[in-house]
Parts: sequence; structure tokens; C-alpha cells
Amino acid sequence: MPQNIHPIRPEDIHSLSDFQRKTRDHIERLQETGRPEVLTVNGKAALVVQDADAYQRMLELADRMDTLLAVQEGLDSMKRGEGISLEEFDREMRAKHGIPSRRRATGTEGR
Repeated sequence: MPQNIHPIRPEDIHSLSDFQRKTRDHIERLQETGRPEVLTVNGKAALVVQDADAYQRMLELADRMDTLLAVQEGLDSMKRGEGISLEEFDREMRAKHGIPSRRRATGTEGR
């Protein structure tokens, strides 16, 4: 499991009423451990409570994973021979948005 990702343990499961009675204790534990707590209502999981820093790390990891999956999807597509060349993309985007074509450098400019 990646660093800073903590699985939910049995000791991280508490009733909502216990959380309401001992909020300060729960907040201290959340901040110390970085692990989320599952809060139950009538014995069933109802909420997950997490320290703000741990939540932010989770969001950042999810964003990285989305990026990695998109890159992998693009690489897989390329391996299957799908997609278009950079030159074709350039022509299509310029045509679509009315951008003039780039002039090719001949190596004689400025002489």
C-alpha cells in the first residue's frame, strides 16, 4: 500500500453517538494516526470522518492516479495504431480555430 494510505482497522470503527460524546478524543486520534474513522448508525457504516491533511493527501493521490491512467490509456491507444500524427493534429487544430500555419524555418532568416 502506498505511504500515507491507511486501511480501515476494526479499532477505527465507532458509533456516531460515541463520536458525538467524545468528539475531542476522536479528533485527536484522527490527527495523530492519519487514519479515517468509520462511523456507524444502528450498527451499519454511515459516514467516514478524516483529518483534513489526510483527506488532501488522498485527493492528490487520486489526481495522480487519474493522470497515470490517462497516460496509460494514451500509450495503449498508440500501441493499437490509433490516433493521429502531431502534424495532422496541428493542421486540424489550426483549421478548426482559424490559426495561420506556421512558417517552416529555412535556416536563411536573419542573414
